[in-house]
Amino acid sequence: MTKNFLTRTAVFAAGLLLSTVALANVGGNLQQSGVDLNDKASLQRGAALYMNYCGGCHSLKYIRYARIAEDLGLSEEDVMANLNFSGGKIGDHVISAMTPEMGVAAFGKAPPDLSLVARVRTSDWVYTYLKSFYLDETRPVGWNNTLFVNASMPNPLWELQGVQQPVYGKKDATGEMPVEGFTISQPGSENAQQFDRTVRDITAFLEYVGEPVALKRQNVGVWAILFLVFFAFIAWLLKHEYWRDVH
Repeated sequence: MTKNFLTRTAVFAAGLLLSTVALANVGGNLQQSGVDLNDKASLQRGAALYMNYCGGCHSLKYIRYARIAEDLGLSEEDVMANLNFSGGKIGDHVISAMTPEMGVAAFGKAPPDLSLVARVRTSDWVYTYLKSFYLDETRPVGWNNTLFVNASMPNPLWELQGVQQPVYGKKDATGEMPVEGFTISQPGSENAQQFDRTVRDITAFLEYVGEPVALKRQNVGVWAILFLVFFAFIAWLLKHEYWRDVH
C-alpha cells in the first residue's frame, strides 16, 4: 500500500516538473488565443492571411493544397487562384518560393517550416508572438519581439497592426530596461479588435495545419459515443433476456 502510494506520488511529481519545464520553454505570460477549430470561416480567413503574409517565406511541408481545399470547404479553383502563389499543383505540398539560400541572404538564416509550430509552441504562444513585435532600430531587421527576443524575423503584419514602439520599465539588476508595454506610433489599416481577429485566424489555421485530422476526429468522436450508447442499450436488453428465466 505504502509502496504504491509512493510510486503514484513520484509519478505525479515528475509530471508536474515536466509540465513546469514545458511552460518555461514556451514562455510565460501568454495571451489566450481563443482559437475555435469549428469556426470554418476563421480557418478560411486564416489560410488566406497566412499565404499572403507568411507563405512567401515559410513552408508548410506536411500538408497539401488539396487537403486544405477538402478540409476547409474550398474548391480546388479557389485554392489555386487565391492560396497558391508558388506555382505548385493542387496535389503538391505547400512549399515557399523562398529557397534556404535566399533566406540566409535576407535574414541571416533560413525561415523555418511552420507545419508544427502550433503543436510545438502552443496556439497561445503563436498568438502572443505575432502581437509582440516592436520597432528596434538597433537590430539589422529593424524589429524585435518581447516573447522571442532577437528573432531574425521582421514583423510581417506591421501594415495591419501599425508600428509598435516599446514602453520601457525601470532598469533591472542586470542594468537592462524591460519592455512593459507598447504604443502605436504609426496606425495600421486595422484597429486593435480587427487585428486581434486577424492574428487569431492565422493562429487557428496553423493549429489546423499541425493536426488536420483533429477536424475529423471530433466528428468521429460523436459517432463513437453514439455507438457506445447503442451498444450499452443492446447489452442491457440481452442481460435482461438472459436473466428473465433465472428470476
